[in-house]
Amino acid sequence: MLNNIGIPGLILILVIALVIFGPSKLPEIGRAFGRTIKEFKSATKDLLDDEEKKA
Repeated sequence: MLNNIGIPGLILILVIALVIFGPSKLPEIGRAFGRTIKEFKSATKDLLDDEEKKA
């Protein structure tokens, strides 16, 4: 799904987010999104490590 967006699509999404949330909220949203991705990766890695230990 995200493979077909391209640069123009990303710019459009950024402009829409800027209009909706304003420039002061975007850094907070970016940090929250980054933390979410980091926690997801950590949880996935933990699950894979647990599965490898069981096998």
